[in-house]
Amino acid sequence: MCPEAIILEIELRLQERLGYRFKDQSWLELALTHRSVHSTRNNERLEFLGDSLLGLIISAYLYDAFPASSEGSLTRLRSFLVRESTLADVARSLDLGSVLRLGAGEVRTGGFRRDSILADTLEALLAAVFRDSCELAICRDCVLRWYGARLLGLSADQEVKDAKSRLQEWLQARHSDLPEYTVVQIFGPDHDQHFKVECRVDVLKDPVQGQGGSRRYAEQQAAERTLALLLQENKE
Repeated sequence: MCPEAIILEIELRLQERLGYRFKDQSWLELALTHRSVHSTRNNERLEFLGDSLLGLIISAYLYDAFPASSEGSLTRLRSFLVRESTLADVARSLDLGSVLRLGAGEVRTGGFRRDSILADTLEALLAAVFRDSCELAICRDCVLRWYGARLLGLSADQEVKDAKSRLQEWLQARHSDLPEYTVVQIFGPDHDQHFKVECRVDVLKDPVQGQGGSRRYAEQQAAERTLALLLQENKE
């Protein structure tokens, strides 16, 4: 397979994960391009737009989801959802690190794992979806899909915690055993290792997997997905 075909296949898989197919692929390519590749043809302007779009979409979601909450409570929840570490975790769940376009220096220093780069790229992708679709509703659907259980698991008065903590508390409240995390696979070269982790809980028949550039991130993703399944079953 020629390099162009490989790149096309990678970008198609990314669009499947995003839940959006670009009409103009140049928006996708621009959103994935870091300034270390080109001083002007990069994703910084898209990041600027995406930051505003994300703030609006998350604010509107919280406004509707928590009608009795005060401004302070909504602000606290929004800050958690749009902070760099949360955006980076969302980006990792979409495996954005594998498709970033970075300069040689950033590649050598592990830029594809850096929270700041991943968070900025996620915002740039949201802006790219907006510029390509010209539909705020489509952007909203993407954000809700990308965030998944991070939104389903929120409560207005809770102390905002990471996925592993929220899963543990959910299980403890129902007198269930605590989750068990097991690394089932480590692959990739030493400078770019990737971890696959299973999360087992006694209330689910099968383990749930998560992947990431570190064991911690893989465990967080597995916990997030496990919590999403539990919340969905609980609704049903």
